Amino acid sequence: MTRNRVLPLVALLLSAPAGWCADAGAPVQNESLAYSINWPSGLSLGEARLISHFANDHWYFEMVLDAGVPGFAVSDHFSSIAGNDLCSLEFSRETLHGKRRTQEKTTFDYKKKVAHRVTLDGGGKNDSKLTGCARDALAFVIFARRELGLGRVPPAQTVYYGSQYTVKVDFAGPQNITYNDKKAKGDKATVMVKGPASDFSFEIYFALDAARTPLVVKVPLPVGMISAELVR
Repeated sequence: MTRNRVLPLVALLLSAPAGWCADAGAPVQNESLAYSINWPSGLSLGEARLISHFANDHWYFEMVLDAGVPGFAVSDHFSSIAGNDLCSLEFSRETLHGKRRTQEKTTFDYKKKVAHRVTLDGGGKNDSKLTGCARDALAFVIFARRELGLGRVPPAQTVYYGSQYTVKVDFAGPQNITYNDKKAKGDKATVMVKGPASDFSFEIYFALDAARTPLVVKVPLPVGMISAELVR
């Protein structure tokens, strides 16, 4: 998995509202979280700003990431619209990785059973068949946290992040963790991701609150363990 793909995926997998009501799966009207992305030494690589809003039976998600390594900047903006059932309606990506810029949008047409992906600025088009509820990366995290809050492990499924990825979550139970110089207990999960040209896994730790707040994500890379830690 290349470095320019890992950072945005880490931030996306953190992007869910911290005030989730697990008792009834009720959505949060407005939520905003901030995470620092750090080298193994603790030196900051950048930050991610995550926003979630629910109105008129629709979810609206947004993630902005500014990070990078020396000589290689990453600046990304992601947005998503999903129904109250957390089935995706639209997912957009605007990314700048070094000198490479990408803009694309995926729309989900359930009547025609097609996910239509368009790369802007002269790019191509691609249609994939839908067999039921589809979830982009942002909508999937909300769904996963809802399932965890209700005492269920989310099933393995296809997640849309431009290309299609198979995502599976395994849990190892409560662990002692440290994030941003704070100590807490959290449920450890191993997330396995497989895509057209990638196959990797990483760890994510959820707080033992009703919201199942994501506290930290750890991604193993050749340079060491990169982490994304909750700042609020």
